[in-house]
Amino acid sequence: MFDRITWEPGKMNGQPCIRGMRLTVRRVVAAVALYPDRQDLFRNYPDLDETDVQQALEFAAANSVNSPL
Repeated sequence: MFDRITWEPGKMNGQPCIRGMRLTVRRVVAAVALYPDRQDLFRNYPDLDETDVQQALEFAAANSVNSPL
């Protein structure tokens, strides 16, 4: 389901990343909030594509259900 989300213990403190890059799901979600215009987002993060963003948002949503507010 999340084929673009990767974990590597020695990279980014084991946080989930996008396609093995040094770009965490957390950072992508924050970037979506910072750049609501996707063109601005992709201009600032040229290695990302729409599928990366979609999976990052879905992954964050799926894993926030059990997190305390």
